Amino acid sequence: MVINSIVYRDGAREEVIDPENISREVMEDPDAFIWLGLYQPDPPFMKKMQEEFGLHELAIEDALTAHQRPKLEQYGESLFIVLKTAHLNEHNHIEFGETHFFVSKKFLITVRHGASESYAPLRKRTEERPEMLGKGVGFPLYCLFDFIVDNYSDITATLGERINEMERAMFRTEFDRKAVQHVYTLRRQLLALRNAAMPVDEICNQLIRLHEDIIPKPLRVYLRDVQDHAHHVVTDTDDMREILTNAMHVNLALVTVQQNEVVKKLAGWGAILVIPTVIFSMYGMNFESMPEIHSPWGYPAAIGGTLLACGALYWRLKRASWL
Repeated sequence: MVINSIVYRDGAREEVIDPENISREVMEDPDAFIWLGLYQPDPPFMKKMQEEFGLHELAIEDALTAHQRPKLEQYGESLFIVLKTAHLNEHNHIEFGETHFFVSKKFLITVRHGASESYAPLRKRTEERPEMLGKGVGFPLYCLFDFIVDNYSDITATLGERINEMERAMFRTEFDRKAVQHVYTLRRQLLALRNAAMPVDEICNQLIRLHEDIIPKPLRVYLRDVQDHAHHVVTDTDDMREILTNAMHVNLALVTVQQNEVVKKLAGWGAILVIPTVIFSMYGMNFESMPEIHSPWGYPAAIGGTLLACGALYWRLKRASWL
């Protein structure tokens, strides 16, 4: 459950500490904070963390339930933040998880659930900038936000290439049920990704405007950069969903037009075949006073008249682009 539990003092990595026995001296040191990384912890362990860090019971309850919407809530001197994480699996389908943050001036606790990239490489890169770590928990919090939103951007970039290929494939006159189902599934995934990215803007706004103790002024520009990236993700997902919708509509329209062309041809040939059907059915009736029935030229005249009428109708339909 415990991935990392490290104390940082004056921007430098100080020591690995047991999260269940956090020294009061560390919590009271104005130059130190604790960055604790957890993965799907169980209720007894979170109960201990509640007691050790003074966390609110409602935040603990939410952190144990991995089906939360992205949000920021304040409980006393600490914040509880939820962000959706996204990951492309080997089948290029988006899998979603969650990261819950407990944040105060003295600690940053991350609780990961479900699909998510490891934060270990991010922690290493963060520790390479001690001058920024010296500003407190705001910098690693920004790094985590940026890492999550950049994953959104990577997913939209990958899906953008696939969508361009799908769009070209949809411009055909054959109806492909699997392709339409794939488009519908992808649109739903893009909607879920959009809903994950959209609340990031408001969460960053609240951190910038209302929580200067956690996000000091030098760090605000970094969170605005995260906001900009999240906005691009929302815009890109909207554009891609629109492209998929239009491509699906174009495909259905092309299929309909092709079907109409087939129906027109069948109707044209049906109209041509009506002429000999009517004439020959009349001569098949048992009447003596049929036109030219006793004439030696009657049969050739009937055949010729039929062919002439059929040819005239064929020429007319051909000019009308029905055949």
